[in-house]
Amino acid sequence: MTYTAWIILTACLVGATSGLIGVFLILRKMAMMADAISHTVLLGIVVAFIITRELSGPHMLIGAIVAGLLTTFLVQWLHTLDIEQHASMGIVFTTLFAIGVILNATSIGNAHLDVKHSLMGEITFIPWNTMTLPLLGDVPVATTMLGFAFIIVLFFIIAFYKEWKITSFDPALAASLGIPVLVMHYVFMSLVSITTVAAFDAVGAIMVVAMLITPAASAYLWTDKLSVMLLISSLMGILPAVLGYLIATWIDTSISGSMAFATGIIFIISFFFSPKHGLISKYLKPAKTDILAKDV
Repeated sequence: MTYTAWIILTACLVGATSGLIGVFLILRKMAMMADAISHTVLLGIVVAFIITRELSGPHMLIGAIVAGLLTTFLVQWLHTLDIEQHASMGIVFTTLFAIGVILNATSIGNAHLDVKHSLMGEITFIPWNTMTLPLLGDVPVATTMLGFAFIIVLFFIIAFYKEWKITSFDPALAASLGIPVLVMHYVFMSLVSITTVAAFDAVGAIMVVAMLITPAASAYLWTDKLSVMLLISSLMGILPAVLGYLIATWIDTSISGSMAFATGIIFIISFFFSPKHGLISKYLKPAKTDILAKDV
């Protein structure tokens, strides 16, 4: 594959995986959690480097996942103390991210592990860091991680589709049916952490948040059926990946930033023109009702 193709494929995997996870974040009213985890993984990466003094390897992934799960646990714990959930997310995410920034500034030294790279990512470097896979040959490490993340997320969504559906819409009913709601919650947060970590190096925290939330919010405007919403959200994660790359090439700017911008464009189009909940369709419905009333 060409250099450009690897960049677009990597971004499409970010969009497809994030689109699937994002639907449940929206339905569970936990959009802020995506922002929290996408920032607090920096702490896990920094701590993993301090312990091992190596910038690559599975320890980085493990550290980031542990940081994501720690974020989830602390948010849930503060919420049990009668602190509003969004406030809990804000407290935990800013505190852990600040600790990560301080450790990064004071303990990392001359290693190339900067906050700007963590926030914005550098998808243009992805094709140069490769690994050899059977049958596939040399494949970028980030693309490989995202491919595995997509498979894991897709497997868990299909395997526990009914459980996700019930726990997302009615946790009390799920508990009465014997579904372990808290376990499902932590499994879901683990999937969010895996998705975030896999995309972190390629696109940075900002695009991870954009891809986790905006495509799902757009899909929510187009349909009320969960299975269709998952499909539309995943496609709406892929589309801005391609569109964003074309925009970045056209005006010579940040690829990740352009892709995040493209998600906003798609949301605006959905907000106005979606037939289900779009602003224009809502405006036309009363007019149609008035016409029918006059005919009667």
